[in-house]
Amino acid sequence: MEKSENGGGGGGGGGGGYHRAAKRVRTEENAGAEELEDGEEEQESTGEEAAGSGGSDSRSRKIGGKDGAGDSHRIPPSPVVHVRGLCDAVVEADLVEGLDKFGNICYVMMMPFKRQALVEFDSVESAERCVSSGSVCIADQQAFFNFSTSQRITRPTNADDPTSGNKVLLLSIQNPLYPVTTDVLYTVCNPVGSVLRIVIFKRNGIQAMVEFESVEDAMKAKLALNGADIYAGCCTLKIEYARPNRLNVVRNDNSSWDYTKPFLLQRERGKGRQRQAILGEHPSNGYGQHCPLLPLPANSRYRRSSEEVQDMVSYPLLLPKTSSSSSYSSSFRGHAASSSVAMVSGLHPAKMNCSCIFNLFCLYGNVEKVKFMKSVPGTALVEMGDEYAVDRAVTHLNSIKVFGQKLNVCVSKQQAVIPSQVFELTDGSSSYQDFSLTRNNRFSSAQSSRNIIQPPAAVLHFYNAPPTLSQHQLHKLCTEHNVPAFTKFKVFDAKPASSKTLSGLLEFDSKTEAVETLTVLNHHQIRIPNSSTPFTLKLCFSTSSHL
Repeated sequence: MEKSENGGGGGGGGGGGYHRAAKRVRTEENAGAEELEDGEEEQESTGEEAAGSGGSDSRSRKIGGKDGAGDSHRIPPSPVVHVRGLCDAVVEADLVEGLDKFGNICYVMMMPFKRQALVEFDSVESAERCVSSGSVCIADQQAFFNFSTSQRITRPTNADDPTSGNKVLLLSIQNPLYPVTTDVLYTVCNPVGSVLRIVIFKRNGIQAMVEFESVEDAMKAKLALNGADIYAGCCTLKIEYARPNRLNVVRNDNSSWDYTKPFLLQRERGKGRQRQAILGEHPSNGYGQHCPLLPLPANSRYRRSSEEVQDMVSYPLLLPKTSSSSSYSSSFRGHAASSSVAMVSGLHPAKMNCSCIFNLFCLYGNVEKVKFMKSVPGTALVEMGDEYAVDRAVTHLNSIKVFGQKLNVCVSKQQAVIPSQVFELTDGSSSYQDFSLTRNNRFSSAQSSRNIIQPPAAVLHFYNAPPTLSQHQLHKLCTEHNVPAFTKFKVFDAKPASSKTLSGLLEFDSKTEAVETLTVLNHHQIRIPNSSTPFTLKLCFSTSSHL
């Protein structure tokens, strides 16, 4: 039985199926991204495009020829078609609507942040018609098609046909910039199909199981929501069928809920206009404004019910259970009041200081102030830009190991960090530091929308490094600062606009080693000859699992 980190949810009929299904989905997505497509050329994201996270970290390949053009390396025909060049707002329904004219579509796998997808037809002939069709627009943007190297898309349920799908969906929330709770997912999913139970669990990111009333409801939800953003530019949904066919919920809270209980409130359905972000720009004052979803295509083969379904689905404003802010934050986090201050304990007394804490916490939001507590050794308060940044830091940094000690990160009862009782730390630095004016905060500039929130990983993305920086110099830097050295090194091909800096990937033996190196070397200044200003080396966790 799988439980969320909060202990709120119980597993389904598949026992440990939650984790296994999630693992299968991640494996399949990696396999899809690794497709060797004819004529395909992808480049690594560099520099400030990754401002605060790993960027897309796509693998670069060039096989020759132009998009869709044939040559001696042509991939043999396959029922599976690789689609690329999709716009950010594309969901599974767009692909079905645009491509079902070529033949019956058996399965669609979205890769939202790569702007790609895999589409499996019921025959090679249908796939050939799609690939040879030339220009096809998906959601009003031209997309490019080629045969996949796979003959079949692997499903978590091993289903060959959507009709034999499951009424339980596995939702992977990518780039979770804002908190995702059972209330949020219910508001997103219930207008599409009746939701019975939800279980959220946090293992290698944020994922959830949503059980619908029927297989048909689950199919409609997958079609309409797969690839959509809950909030604008973040909290992107990647949806697959789950292995368990029923969820077992042991308690109702932010991490799990059984909506078959008679005392639960019902949300109303409404009408909408167009699809953008499902719940608006951000979860402000009740998670955002109405923002509807793309209508289900009238000719979609996924719409199997004879009952009339509303052409448009909109999302009612998710309001707190009372109008008072204290009650809202209590239901949201389980605390008496929301706070933009995090408390972190378990800090190494000799190796952690205010700058190290900033280097780690700045990946999840702006850091305003850091203060070590004199009365509680190894404990510090971190004031961040808002309560959502604190929630992200708690989600991704709680229980990680740094310098042999396990961090405990939680929401503080304090509403602000006051610079009182300042003292000298073991390394001679001050116990208090104000970072509100530093340019190293990554959520203040125009580039902040490109931040991709990533959990700690064994691969680091580095950027803004001197163009002459070598692997040997980076190794020497690790040695000088007594932090673990990387085992693999990869440099991105520089684009003309960013040729003044260097970016790439560093792989470590473990996630812990990567965290320790980032904590010390993030924002380290590197001086080079004949340069008046130093280069500020920037590090973040990459979306790549290995090099």
